[in-house]
This record gives sequence, structure tokens and C-alpha cells, in this order.
Amino acid sequence: MWLLSLMMVAEAPCPAGPVAERAVAENIKFLASDDLEGRFTGSKGGAAAAAHLSRQFGRVGARPGVKGWLQTFTIAPGIPALRDLPPGQKPALAANVVALVRGRDPVLRAEAVVVGAHYDHLGRGHGGSLGAAGEIHNGADDNASGTTALIEIARRLAACPPKRSVVIVAFSGEELGLLGSAAYVQHPPVPMAQTVAMVNLDMVGRLRNDRLLAFGSETAAEFPALLDSLNQVAKFDLKYSGDGYGRSDQQSFYLAGKPVLHLFTDLHEDYHRQSDDADKIDLPGLARISAFATELVRALGDRSAPLTFVSKPPPAPPVTTGAVTSGYGAYLGSIPDMGAGGPGVRLSGVRPESPAAKAGLREGDVLLGIGEVEVTDLQAMTDALRQHRPGDTVTVRYRRGSAIDSARAVLGRRGG
Repeated sequence: MWLLSLMMVAEAPCPAGPVAERAVAENIKFLASDDLEGRFTGSKGGAAAAAHLSRQFGRVGARPGVKGWLQTFTIAPGIPALRDLPPGQKPALAANVVALVRGRDPVLRAEAVVVGAHYDHLGRGHGGSLGAAGEIHNGADDNASGTTALIEIARRLAACPPKRSVVIVAFSGEELGLLGSAAYVQHPPVPMAQTVAMVNLDMVGRLRNDRLLAFGSETAAEFPALLDSLNQVAKFDLKYSGDGYGRSDQQSFYLAGKPVLHLFTDLHEDYHRQSDDADKIDLPGLARISAFATELVRALGDRSAPLTFVSKPPPAPPVTTGAVTSGYGAYLGSIPDMGAGGPGVRLSGVRPESPAAKAGLREGDVLLGIGEVEVTDLQAMTDALRQHRPGDTVTVRYRRGSAIDSARAVLGRRGG
């Protein structure tokens, strides 16, 4: 009887416990402060963020995942993202912050689930800024939000570990081309052969109307049922879809043959702009997503059967019909709804005074074409804009309700 009671206690579900909302607010405020100057990869502000994360992971009960918490990696000097920086501002080294919650099962603890989020951002508008270069880009949603969630996830898992171990990684170098996650996959503290899945949190601080997106649900056969089950309690307006490719750190793990999920609360008008500040974060929503992500990681850590990995070929390179601009291309000012299905790209809004706004586009419209390019999905929209230059006048075709219409738009320049 004593042994049976002990086994029942050992297998009892972990109490949910309250989210540390005050700590969530304080961590967002620190990571997105002007003092860190946008947390550019390899900068003093980035190093300060890494030191803060190391302290916080230790404070909540996680242990170092590598010696001294930091997994340092080198940055190739010739990468495209650094091309326009003065020589003295090009970083040569950066570091991931790696924490570990050791699993409770004596056998399964040799395996691991990775949960990660990038902590770097654009500094003073370096690289992919869509706003004013030279001004601090604090990146509160991108991605102080996901990094703050990692601390809360570490706290909750350290208090009640799953059977498998959990590696918690704050990646650097994401904005420069997924550098930190690529470095992790090449030199993992837990071998990739023993890594069962990866969960990525990138831009999870702007929950609106309870709508949470989960990309990568097609990378494991079991993911849709698992997400539905967990959402019975969380009660998000949860939309899941897609493979493991995309411009965030889950892609590095998918390319290494691992099932992945990317949690995301969608784009907004402050994306990659100096206006992405801490006071715009939905703190209660971020707390809810932290709790949901914890239970997702726990479910992956506790399941007895392996996941069924689903491999898909990478997206085809864009077919171009004209001159292609570098980077994101010309500027329309539309804000795509990343969770809406096709065909076309549904707009969750348009930026004020943008070419899209001046052309009369508005929230709810579905883009069907730009110039001569049919817009079937977000990639096609991106390809279309890359084929035009600022100042080009294009015909934009769209659906509003059941009616199809068109408008003329004069494309702008990004970063203006």
C-alpha cells in the first residue's frame, strides 16, 4: 500500500499555480528598456540581456545547460545582414543562454524537449528595420516577449519537472539569420538524436481576441490532437497550420529532422520599428501563453510514445518576372493576418498614411494580386513586392466581402 501511494503521488499532475505576473512585467520592462539599446547581437546591450537571463534562470530553479550558462559562437564577417555596418560595429562573437530542467524519470531524462526564444533585436535599426535607422528599436514583442515567457516556463517546470529533461535556450543572432539556433543544433548539450521536439516562442506579447497561432503543426502527426487537447483548458482561439520552415529559430531544428512548433500572436504595425515598446505588451495575455507553452512542453516531456516526424520539402525559390530588390522589397504598408488561410492574403490592418491606406485598403480585405503577380499566399505577396521598387505604381487587386475590386498604389520605401 505504501508503494502504491508513493507511485500515485509521483504520477500526480503538477498543480498549475499562479503565473508570476509581477516578474513577467519586470522582465519585459528590463529587456525592452532603452538601456539595452535594442539588444543587437554581440553588443553591450545584448550581453547585459544575456547576463540578466542567466540570473533569472538560476533564480527560478533551473541549472546551467552549458558551463557558465553561455554557449558562445562566432559570426562570419561576410554574412549579408552585416554588409552595411561599419567595420567597428560588426560583431564577431555572440552567445546563447542555455538552461536545463532535469527530467524526473531515471531513463527518459536522457532525452530532452527544447523550448526557445531569441533575445536579440535590431539595436539602433540595424539590418531589417522598417522604421527610422539610428533610433533604438527595443523589440518588446520581438522578442522580449518570448524571452520573458522562457523565464516563466523555466520557473514552472523547475517546480514540477516532466519525465524528460527540458533545455531552455535564449538564442542570439536570430535577426541576423537564425545564427544562434544553427549554432545550438551544431553543438547541442543534449545530442540531437535524443532531442524529441522543439517549441519556439517568437512575438507572443500582443494577444488580441484570444487568438494564438501555432505554426509547425504538420511536422508531427500527433500535434493537431495534442494542441486541441491542451486548448480545452487554455481556451484560446487557436489556429494551427504549416510546416517547420519560416524566419524564426524553429527552422534550424526542423532542418535537423525534429518536430517543431512556433507560437505567435501575429504581426502588428510596430513590427521591426522603434515603436515596439514594453507599454504595448498584453501582460495578462503573455502570462496565459507562458502557462500554455509550459503545458505543451510538459506534455511532450511526459508522453511515452515518440512523435511521428513529418518531413516536407523546402519552399520553392520565388519565380521572378522583373527586377528584384534586396531585403523585403518595396513597401505597401499592409499588415497580413498570418493565421488566415488562402487563397490570397487577408489583412489584419494597414499602417496609417501607407501606400495601402492611401489606396483605400483596410482591415479584412484579402489581397489577390500586386501588379502582374497573383497573390496566393504570404510568400507570393513578398515575392511580388521584391519585384518592384519604391515609387512604382501598381494595381492592387483585392476582395472585400464577396466583391472583387482593384486600386492603384504608389509603393513606398521601407524605413521611411
